[in-house]
Amino acid sequence: MPSLNNHSPRPITLYRHGAWQQLTDIAPTRTVLQWLREDCHATGTKEGCAEGDCGACTVVVSRKRGDAVVHEAINSCIAFVPSLDGAALTTVEDLADTDHTLHPAQQAMVECHASQCGFCTPGFVMSLYAEYVNARSATSLTRAAINDALSGNLCRCTGYRSIVDAAQSMLELRESATQAARRTNLEKVLQASPVRLPLVIDTPQGRWFAPQSRADLTRALHHHP
Repeated sequence: MPSLNNHSPRPITLYRHGAWQQLTDIAPTRTVLQWLREDCHATGTKEGCAEGDCGACTVVVSRKRGDAVVHEAINSCIAFVPSLDGAALTTVEDLADTDHTLHPAQQAMVECHASQCGFCTPGFVMSLYAEYVNARSATSLTRAAINDALSGNLCRCTGYRSIVDAAQSMLELRESATQAARRTNLEKVLQASPVRLPLVIDTPQGRWFAPQSRADLTRALHHHP
């Protein structure tokens, strides 16, 4: 198969379940949600609107930006699998310990009775999880920050008050030693990420090119104006 811009195709490389994984034969337009539910059978991530509006499909993508690691809640129904290259993916199945000790983002939802039908709950939990790990050195979140964090999640049961209460109280809870160690290790791994080369995908289903530099982008535009 021909390469693009003088770079050889390589697998999509992402960090999940404590290890780097390499994905091949993935169509560039396959969404993260489709891959999780249909290929990985990770069905905790829900499909609601499939348009990026309801937030039921929220997952957290972690990647190195500058000297820091940023954890971002995204809608997996409108994110393509190649966009995970070089990043770590966390889904709702990854939060609790094997002994079923819940993560603070989950425990706060339980204690505040913030789930009713439950369909949207995994998405809310993942949005809260991103806020928790990004603000873990803080003692509280402002109401404005909470509203912003949850603005992409819709619920038709609770009226949101109990979910906001959960967001306000979760920082009072502490991660278990296992959860904290898992997150710390994830950040260390991303700081030393082996992914450096541009990602090139060239399949009958489409092409994907993710430049890593201005020179990469220039070559891409030259070959595919």
